[in-house]
Amino acid sequence: MLQFRHDSVPATVTLILTALLLLAVGYLLGSIPSGFLAGRWLKGIDLRDYGSGSTGATNVLRNVGKAPALVVFLVDVGKGALAVLLAKSFGMSAWLQVLAGLAALAGHIWPMWLGWKGGKAVATGFGMFLGLAWPVGLACFGLFMAVISIFRIVSLSSVVAAIGLPVLMVISGGSSAYVVVSLVASLMVLWRHRSNIQRLIAGTEPQIGQKA
Repeated sequence: MLQFRHDSVPATVTLILTALLLLAVGYLLGSIPSGFLAGRWLKGIDLRDYGSGSTGATNVLRNVGKAPALVVFLVDVGKGALAVLLAKSFGMSAWLQVLAGLAALAGHIWPMWLGWKGGKAVATGFGMFLGLAWPVGLACFGLFMAVISIFRIVSLSSVVAAIGLPVLMVISGGSSAYVVVSLVASLMVLWRHRSNIQRLIAGTEPQIGQKA
């Protein structure tokens, strides 16, 4: 007959509650509308009505300015990294670290404060992978910068980096949890860039400095 230790029940409950709290915090971090606030505070505009309609750093760059776009990018990176690092600091498993990062991505893409319409999660995803496996995160960033320096198209650079992410994670020998999340994150980024991909194929996607 199976016997349960009474002291294990509170520990299990505590673990579950902590995990749920970290997921909620991850989502709330991701949902901080940095790009939307930059547009509202500095230009008095709703970024969702301009350019690509995204609240990410690229649309901020095109419609608000370079300095605000850099700040938004850094904040968005920090959101993803902090969600993962918090999970690590609580001693959560690799899978729970991954879920915390995905919660931040979901918050960025579908923020409750903005009617579930946010950004494309490239910067937040970059931050998440810096938290999970920083060498892979930096390698993806290097891939992004290499493509953007040649073609000067942010969406193309994001798509290439997203495709390369799971490949780099496998090559680096990351855990199964990290490989799975890299694939999920890649698919999420590609899905959010589906209209950009259509414009890339049509040859109408704007370069840096051009209006969307």
